[in-house]
Amino acid sequence: MDPSEQPKESPERSELVSEEGKNIKSVLCQRCGSKVLCPGMAVCVEKELFLPSMRKKSGSFGSDGSDGDTLTSFWLVHDMFDFENVGFTNDVGRIKYLICADCEIGPIGWHCLDDKKSYYIALERVNHE
Repeated sequence: MDPSEQPKESPERSELVSEEGKNIKSVLCQRCGSKVLCPGMAVCVEKELFLPSMRKKSGSFGSDGSDGDTLTSFWLVHDMFDFENVGFTNDVGRIKYLICADCEIGPIGWHCLDDKKSYYIALERVNHE
């Protein structure tokens, strides 16, 4: 296999997280490249959350019993105004899923309506640059 054809490996955590635990790089949409977060705006946390499979918004995520992933590494954002470009789905129970506001792919993250100051972006569902 030609080296240029090998799959791109995800960056090591040390390349993404500062000594203070914040994101070193910009967080980008995997599909369209829109900037979701600027460097230094989120803290890396370990939390187990289920996110439905990623797809373009075509109704409400998670309401049809669709498959998905249980993920554990997230960027935690405390203020919705810290985002550069993020959209929210309609409520699914007590949850709103986070999507790219430009191309509407998602969910890239999760927000529980019971906690107004916690927004989670899955490291596996975004790019870093």
